[in-house]
Amino acid sequence: MRQKWLLWNNASRKWLWLIVIIGLVASIPVIRDRVQTESSANKVELVFNYRGLLDISAYQAHPQDFIDQQTARLKEAGVTTMAVFESTLDELKKTRRLMVYSGQDIANMTKSIIPSNANYTYVLFTSEENAKTYTPIIEQTFAERQIPVEPWEYEGRSGLILQTPPENANMQPMQPDPVAVKMLRDKGFHILPRISDTVPYNQQSMERLLTFFEENGVTRILFDGDAVKGYNDNAEMKSLEQFAQLLNKHHIGLAAIENLKKPQAGFQTLAYKIDYNVTRLYSLSDADANLTVDTIADRFVLATKDRNIRMIYMNASPSRNTSKAAITDPIDNLIHSLGEPGHAIERMGKHGFELGQAEAFTVKDSSIQRYAKLIALIGAIALISLMISYFVPVITIAAFLLGLVGSAGLFLLKPMLLEQAIALLAAISAPTIAMVLAVRTVNAQQLRYPDAPAGRRLKQTIVLYVRTSILSFVAVPFVIALLNNITYSLVINQFRGVSLLHFAPIGLVALYIVFYRGSGSISVKQIKDMLRMPINVLMVGLALVAAVVGFYYLSRTGNSGSVTPFEMFLRTTLEDTFGVRPRFKEFVLGHPLFIVGVFAALKYRKVIFALIIATMGQLSMVDTFAHIHTPAVLSLIRGVMGLGLGLIIGIIAVGVWQVAEGCWKKWSPLLKS
Repeated sequence: MRQKWLLWNNASRKWLWLIVIIGLVASIPVIRDRVQTESSANKVELVFNYRGLLDISAYQAHPQDFIDQQTARLKEAGVTTMAVFESTLDELKKTRRLMVYSGQDIANMTKSIIPSNANYTYVLFTSEENAKTYTPIIEQTFAERQIPVEPWEYEGRSGLILQTPPENANMQPMQPDPVAVKMLRDKGFHILPRISDTVPYNQQSMERLLTFFEENGVTRILFDGDAVKGYNDNAEMKSLEQFAQLLNKHHIGLAAIENLKKPQAGFQTLAYKIDYNVTRLYSLSDADANLTVDTIADRFVLATKDRNIRMIYMNASPSRNTSKAAITDPIDNLIHSLGEPGHAIERMGKHGFELGQAEAFTVKDSSIQRYAKLIALIGAIALISLMISYFVPVITIAAFLLGLVGSAGLFLLKPMLLEQAIALLAAISAPTIAMVLAVRTVNAQQLRYPDAPAGRRLKQTIVLYVRTSILSFVAVPFVIALLNNITYSLVINQFRGVSLLHFAPIGLVALYIVFYRGSGSISVKQIKDMLRMPINVLMVGLALVAAVVGFYYLSRTGNSGSVTPFEMFLRTTLEDTFGVRPRFKEFVLGHPLFIVGVFAALKYRKVIFALIIATMGQLSMVDTFAHIHTPAVLSLIRGVMGLGLGLIIGIIAVGVWQVAEGCWKKWSPLLKS
């Protein structure tokens, strides 16, 4: 009975492969929708931090002239937008709109005694026009904070007394400076407001503010701080819902900052409530603004081309340069990165982007997609069951049925978790199956052609390389179909399990080569023999080497992975030459090692262990598509280029192997004598 059940499970592989093929076909319309979505927004918005410009101008002999000159230069260089923060008394003081005094200052100015029980802030406007503009803003802001305000006058100039200490008064955020906004608009800039959640949410105040924004052509806002507006009061006031209603009413979207250490609290909820009218933003820090022109330009181009980013945010701040005995700034550096010699704007244009106000992606969601994703889900479960069948064939049918039942239950409870789990397991399964079948093929060819000539072995190797790569790519349509959601493209949600994807196929292939290669199954005796094997110094050394290699391998995976200077040079060269850079670990390590490993293993049986490390190239191709924020078409080009370059390097490596083998055969007898 057991043998019959095993036969049924082995026979079920044919049906599972058929289900996989049906799932692949079903994923085609979903892939089409994603490609159309990713190509729906091609405008790039170049944003400069206006507050940084103000800080730099404070160190100039003629601040306003400096601002006029630099804004003109930035506009000519291609900057389309200025980011303006909520204004404060301190910022208005820097722009010469008003002056701020303490009680001690007033006592000194009037040669009087400082009040013993009044620690107030005194505001004096620099002109009557400024008084008319800013008095209602200050009165309204401080009234909302329940801080009394009364009129004041000094030597014929209008002012205000704020009944709070200067330290507190200077911290109160107000609406962005309307005079600065008008000035920047007159110079042709769009406005990107930055607002915070540092004060209690007030619906009437936000209505006035967003009305002001809409009147000034604002289409998107960027939050300042670690939370979105209204988050801190949401539990009591449902303020996120109220704020979202205002954003929709005034047709204003959001900007999401890339690679924050921690997402801004409440952003996901707010983005959902405005139907994901969100654009991703890359922020160049104050420190990075001093990098080389070419480095900055490369960052801008890669952000737009490789990561679906449509807003480039440039920070700048003054710094003390002791070698020049002067206060310097990076504005020239940024301008040169956009134009000559960095040519960032020109390079972005070659990839189909144009300057303008960033737009949210128009999500393409065809009516068939829901059903197509369901069929793709079943196909992915079949693929996972196939992987299991090569290790525990007796549970193949049970694994498929259990996968269907479990997925149905998880869909009702946590559908997003279901999509991510099945996508991850499918991404692990395809390269694992591809490499297991490659190992089986090598074993069969060894037995059939034990003394095959080099030409035949190279032909067999290339055919196997192509077949294995195609099988690994089987996971890609499933990953795209299951994770086709705008939240992944905007990195509001992320595909989890990248570390597992980078190690599981390698571990499974190693397990197969060690235990299954000969008989196709594992026995209790093999396990006992392995457990009883004495440990020697060589084993410990190899284990330590493997641990170090594994740690290095993991440390350079993902978006935050580190790279060597040589790899950076290679990346830049490939980017400049082809416009797309394949992944280093594919075309330099994984693919060439697969080719030379298979070629050698067809003659020397023990070399098959090299395919354990070569698995890295196959899984990396799948992992490329797990970065959902990267356009699918670009990921495909990157993978195919990696295969092509890997093949060339692999064939060269085979030639080196042949030469080394010939030298060894010629010289080894001499060494023995």
